[in-house]
Order: sequence, then structure tokens, then C-alpha cells
Amino acid sequence: MPYLFLSAAIVSEVIATTALKASAEFTKPVPSVIVVVGYAVSFYLLTLVLRSLPVGITYAIWAGMGIFLIATIGALYYKEIPDLPAIIGMVLIIAGVVILQGFSKTTAA
Repeated sequence: MPYLFLSAAIVSEVIATTALKASAEFTKPVPSVIVVVGYAVSFYLLTLVLRSLPVGITYAIWAGMGIFLIATIGALYYKEIPDLPAIIGMVLIIAGVVILQGFSKTTAA
């Protein structure tokens, strides 16, 4: 169950961050509300995850997947194409998450 909450927290954070750009510095009400609600939901879900998983592991997965997904959305929707070093960095982030999930006994829930 903690991984379901963690996945939902990641999705919520990605929606909030995507809306952050659309909020135009909080001058547009609907995207601004999505930002606040999205981050609130994400942080609440993280508190549920922390019942079962260590904070460092939880944050590493949440932040790492958020970075990758936001960069992907930025490339697809905002035409913010990452350069080669950025792509390599994101691949390393994903590799780190895979290693945490696949090999670390710390993540066992």
C-alpha cells in the first residue's frame, strides 16, 4: 500500500508542478488552486508513505521520479528540450530509483 500512496503522491506533485508554470506567477486562479491542492495532496500522501518507508528512500523516489516526469512534460508540452548532459542525469536518476527498488533491503515495506 505505501507504494500506491507514493505513486499517487508523485502524480499529484507532477500535476501541481505542471500547473505552477501555467499559473503565470499565481496570476491565473484555476492553475494556482491546482498548485496548492496538488502539493497539499502530495504531502499528505507522503505522510502516509512514511508510516512504512524511511524518509530518505521515500524522498529519493518521490523527487527523482518527479524530476524525470516534469522534465518529460516540459519537453513534450513546453518544448523545453533537455540537452545531452540533462538526459544523462535523468537516466542516472531513474537508474538510482531502479537500484533502490530492486536491490535495497531498506525499501522493503
